[in-house]
Amino acid sequence: MHYLSFNEYCRNRFGCKVYKLSLDAGFTCPNRDGTKGSRGCIFCSAGGSGDFAESPQLPVSEQLALAKQRVAAKIKNGRYIAYFQAYTGTYAPASRLRKLYYDAASDPDVVIISIATRPDCLGPDVLELLAELNTVKPVWVELGLQTIHEKTAEYIRRAYPLSVYEGAVNALNALGIKVLTHVILGLPGENLRMMKETVSYVCERTWGIKLQLLHILKGTDLADEYAAGRVRALTEDEYMNILAECIQLIPDDVVVHRLTGDGPKKLLIAPMWSADKKKVINRVRKVVSGHMS
Repeated sequence: MHYLSFNEYCRNRFGCKVYKLSLDAGFTCPNRDGTKGSRGCIFCSAGGSGDFAESPQLPVSEQLALAKQRVAAKIKNGRYIAYFQAYTGTYAPASRLRKLYYDAASDPDVVIISIATRPDCLGPDVLELLAELNTVKPVWVELGLQTIHEKTAEYIRRAYPLSVYEGAVNALNALGIKVLTHVILGLPGENLRMMKETVSYVCERTWGIKLQLLHILKGTDLADEYAAGRVRALTEDEYMNILAECIQLIPDDVVVHRLTGDGPKKLLIAPMWSADKKKVINRVRKVVSGHMS
């Protein structure tokens, strides 16, 4: 089965491999600062999904320099994506966002600015800034939808309805800004049909998709649910079978940015099989080629 991978897209677009450099600009989240909640989404670690990012105490330019050093052995004359990954990447005054984004865009090796955020944190001033920035360097906005099912969304404390996501996608698409959507496979209470419904819905609306295995991490409320036996983690075979079904729903023009993801090993409680990244990637390749083992 064929799909348009992130690497394939980048090679076609830029003629080389492109690496993401994870940044932490010191944002918080309306689901943590008391605006909508104080404990975040049920699966979110204290790092706000920025566990692989550089220190937020450093300027963006220094974070980029350090991140480049980390991948220096892997990349020769390649290009980079400045990825504002931690917490909610548009949750600040537009004046502050402008400096952060333009600092990243000023790096000549950065060819894309990618911003992970919530669809309820895209006010008119932010959208205007993103549209402006998109004329300087391509902007991708990554939205953490996770599921289209409201009962699940309430359980994971997403704290916004599906209609807000729809409005954000429509606004970004109208501005010509590429949108990619995060989907978590294996959320508590969801069966294969529900997961496939989410994937199909997303692929009708956005340019890219990330499929993420649900990780249970230390310090999260999901970890407490897991310890109490109220939720379970997917087995490797279960995940691969779900993935095989979901990949078939993704059209050839939707860019697949991720098919599994890996949680930080120091925080990972379950599923522990996901910690063997090389083995997982090999299994995923077999799924993609249609040769399940």
